[in-house]
Amino acid sequence: MVIVDRVDAIRLGGWRWAPGYELFWMDMSARDEPLALIGLVIRAGDHVVLVNCGPDLATLPPKPVIDPMISKQHVLEVNAGEGLDEALLAAGTTVDEITHVIVTPFQTYALGNILRFPNAQLCLSRKGWIDFHAPRWREHPHDKRSSCIPDDVLIGLVTDAWPRVRLVEDEEIVPGVETFWTGVHHRASLAVTIRTSVGTVIAGDAFMRIDNITRRHPIGINESMEEALVAYDRIAREADVLIPLYDPHVFDRHPGGRIA
Repeated sequence: MVIVDRVDAIRLGGWRWAPGYELFWMDMSARDEPLALIGLVIRAGDHVVLVNCGPDLATLPPKPVIDPMISKQHVLEVNAGEGLDEALLAAGTTVDEITHVIVTPFQTYALGNILRFPNAQLCLSRKGWIDFHAPRWREHPHDKRSSCIPDDVLIGLVTDAWPRVRLVEDEEIVPGVETFWTGVHHRASLAVTIRTSVGTVIAGDAFMRIDNITRRHPIGINESMEEALVAYDRIAREADVLIPLYDPHVFDRHPGGRIA
């Protein structure tokens, strides 16, 4: 079995507040908690794989003035050091060195910078891509086109970047790194399996906390209970290390973001 050389988590922004019932389905006693926007830098031989590339800072709405005594707002913020270039530099790489970008899910916060990688294969869920272009429901309460793939990014993907777009299913991306479709959170949600010296790492957006998997308690913001239970069974069976891509506690469990 091929194992990768190194895996680092990077922070690309986050939300200072999310309701507990978004993390744990129908659990009104679950604590409200912050969410992190986590990317992964995976070094595997000659390959440098990036999982998620963060939002285009130019498209973020103005930062609101939040008074926690008056209101709570579920607003994405990117703080100093969390911009794509800074985060990659802290992990010892640059956009030019990335050879593969894996995106999960199709949301502006995960793929806003995807056109910035001139030398990378751009790995998108085939199932998610089909659903985006041929949705069963043209109006979807969760997957709104404008928040999935912005128009300028979509134009770039189907024109200049198209030769580098790779629509992935359950497959090997590079030796030691594989994807499989989960659904659950969005139609384009993937799990990324990474073979490392500390065991099999599985990262994804179908689970927001480790407890989603260990307790089989699905995320609240899910589109299919059946998909969640199927995905969680597989992830629990195969993973030695779980990396929820919205969990700020990842950096507590893996100081400095070093996972393997």
